[in-house]
Amino acid sequence: MDDSTKTQAVSDAVASLYNTYPFPPEPFLDEAPPGYNWRWYWPTVHSFCTGVVPASGSVRVLDAGCGTGVSTEYISHLNPEAEVLGIDLSERAIATATERCRRSGATNVQFRQISIYDVDQVEGEFDWINCVGVIHHLPDPLKGLRALATKLAPGGLIHLFVYAAIGRWEISLMQRAIALVQGNQRGDYRDGVQVGRQIFASLPEGNRLKQRERDRWAMENHRDECFADMYVHPQEVDYTLDSLFDLVEASGLEFVGFSNPQVWQLDRLLDNDPALLKRAQQLSEKDQYRLVELLDPEITHFEWFLARPPYAPISWDNDGDLLAAIPTRNPCMEGWPSQSIFDHNYQIISLDAQEFELLQGCDRNHHLGADQSPTSVAALIAQVGASLQDLRQLHQRQLILLQPSQRIASI
Repeated sequence: MDDSTKTQAVSDAVASLYNTYPFPPEPFLDEAPPGYNWRWYWPTVHSFCTGVVPASGSVRVLDAGCGTGVSTEYISHLNPEAEVLGIDLSERAIATATERCRRSGATNVQFRQISIYDVDQVEGEFDWINCVGVIHHLPDPLKGLRALATKLAPGGLIHLFVYAAIGRWEISLMQRAIALVQGNQRGDYRDGVQVGRQIFASLPEGNRLKQRERDRWAMENHRDECFADMYVHPQEVDYTLDSLFDLVEASGLEFVGFSNPQVWQLDRLLDNDPALLKRAQQLSEKDQYRLVELLDPEITHFEWFLARPPYAPISWDNDGDLLAAIPTRNPCMEGWPSQSIFDHNYQIISLDAQEFELLQGCDRNHHLGADQSPTSVAALIAQVGASLQDLRQLHQRQLILLQPSQRIASI
């Protein structure tokens, strides 16, 4: 079997799985979906990757491997000025996604049943690509990533998510066990789900695979669609940190950073021994990441941003630039206005009186009338009696977004 024939066979098998079990199996809504995911909101994506809010919300977005359109629906509603396209291999998934967005009133989105490998058939380039939980299911992930890279506009951003080998070790074992029992019935996904559930039920109490499923995955896997996606998928590539960076390097794109950076902080693992932590923090950045990977086998996936050059983020190290910038409150939070809120990661945080007052000032910039001038960082910290470092910390915590003063002057 040559490479093209093999690729087509795997693609057909993946499409068959998702035609049998469309994924994710979220219910339809007759209104915009609730809540937020900052990775699906262009201003926060752009701010995280570049340090500044984008000049415009009128962007082209590709949801590559959109499945049943859960992410596409969110992207559409959170970014009403965007032009959104969702693509997927599965006919049934595309039909579900189309109906989902019709029901919720998402009008700035279209769908096409097409492989990522054939994305060159789509006209034009995209400012932002969302590709979550997809390329690890391709027979050639690098080929798929390179195909997406050709559709990314200069300076464009792509968010990716792939499985981590260490954290999914028990899942991998069960996948292989189910395939062995299925034998020549492999590819019958309903039989695979039944076999998998029978195996889990039959394993003795205390069995590591059974315990891991019960402790970590059982709540979501009570739905057959989720169980099938996890345990009977016909194609999966799990990554180590080293193989992940090999993929990134070969893609021709630039690594921006993990979109869950808090996971990759050594202090959450070694904070009990300050001397050891200091020693570990002297490692190179990638070696620090490798150490986290080895010390935390609960990491089940990697999620990160890549950019197509030219990519020139703003660090805000220059005090003058920061003082002149215009700050606004990150809308990805719940409970506002209050000193106890859910932040962009849905973590409860408590704001002290000064932080709350700073955020109030940033919030006023977001609601200015046409005849009103925005408040700069310099003016805001003077009003509140805060320091520039206080403002920097709010930005680092993604509680505020920043706009360069030069952009205001050019409008």
